[in-house]
Amino acid sequence: MLRRRAGRIPKPRLPDGLRIYAVSDIHGCANLLANVFAAVDLHLSRAEPVRALHVFLGDYIDRGPDSCQTIDMLIDRSRRHECIFLKGNHEALLLDILGDAGGLETWKYYGGFQTLISYGIAPPMKPDPDEQKQLVSELVDRIPDSHRRFFDNLRPSFSCGDFFFSHAGVRPGVSLRRQREEDLLWIRDEFLESERDFGKFVVHGHTPVPNPDIRSNRINIDTGAYATGVLTLLIIEGERMFAI
Repeated sequence: MLRRRAGRIPKPRLPDGLRIYAVSDIHGCANLLANVFAAVDLHLSRAEPVRALHVFLGDYIDRGPDSCQTIDMLIDRSRRHECIFLKGNHEALLLDILGDAGGLETWKYYGGFQTLISYGIAPPMKPDPDEQKQLVSELVDRIPDSHRRFFDNLRPSFSCGDFFFSHAGVRPGVSLRRQREEDLLWIRDEFLESERDFGKFVVHGHTPVPNPDIRSNRINIDTGAYATGVLTLLIIEGERMFAI
């Protein structure tokens, strides 16, 4: 169930005949993603719209145990369904690491070593600079070409009807078409505390909440899957939004 917070909730709308399934912050929880796919397939079997769109809001990797398998599953899903894949801050960190091993310690703090392990690499607890370079070199060799294309082609945001999708949110006071990628992937307090009209209703993740958190101008669907075992699926059709 969606939890309503103070303030009037507007009724943003999708174009007729379109349904969106939105998921955020999978963080290597392939088993939970499989459950979400099963729920989507069941929902589609009961009432298939003219067009169904899967929108994934980033942070597919790190922290959870199965980052590599998660990417395989997402790529496979995109072969059979229309999918939009957005970039999260964790994918941005990975892409940075692939170009510069110097950030490996930072990535470790964000759960990146779980991703290394999922690609068959066993990192030492405290790799020295030479070991860091070797780990990144191994990762470059182990990431399949299809995965690298997936990471390279992630989008910073997506807009549809009255909805705007990004990983972390938007910078208040800046038009949606002028948003910086850094804010779309990393912003927290300035966005979360804002009651402004952003121009469209923002669907985001990035900051874990106990339950999907709906406000007058946004909804947060990151329910901390890797820690809670709850991966939220948001379904949007017309003016209706509901989470399962």
